[in-house]
Amino acid sequence: MASEQMAESQEDSGLLPPPRPLDAIDQDILRMLQADGRASIRSVAERVHVSRANAYARINRLVEDGVIRGFGARVNHERAGQGTSAYITLKIVQNSWRTVREELRQLPGASHIALVGGDFDVLLLVHVSDNRALRELVLTRLQAIPQVLSTRTLLVFEEEDLEPQS
Repeated sequence: MASEQMAESQEDSGLLPPPRPLDAIDQDILRMLQADGRASIRSVAERVHVSRANAYARINRLVEDGVIRGFGARVNHERAGQGTSAYITLKIVQNSWRTVREELRQLPGASHIALVGGDFDVLLLVHVSDNRALRELVLTRLQAIPQVLSTRTLLVFEEEDLEPQS
């Protein structure tokens, strides 16, 4: 856990070492952990045919290098009481990305934030309880951020994660 937080703070501050090439064993470990983030070191080692010590060292290196940003659960948002999802596009004041990003991180239900090129500047994915909560988020919270010039909300009717399934 501490190494995950360290890797995340290093990533944010630009202190990560330059990327190292990943060999076939590293790639296999990544695929395994994407499918089952709870896999034991023993099972990882057995499946990629290395010692437990080697598997442990490789996973730690992947975390420290920022390749693995953390371990978590894939959530069915609807079953978790977040039945309304939306992509929200934002146009923001030029050069305000870092400030806006910090504000967006604090929003309840914010799931993904991306700085993009095109007709808008930021793409935000949110999962909230219902349309009333979405309305509150957009009209009260987002539009109160001084650097946000405009928003557009795209309601999600159905979604599917394409991450590997265990």
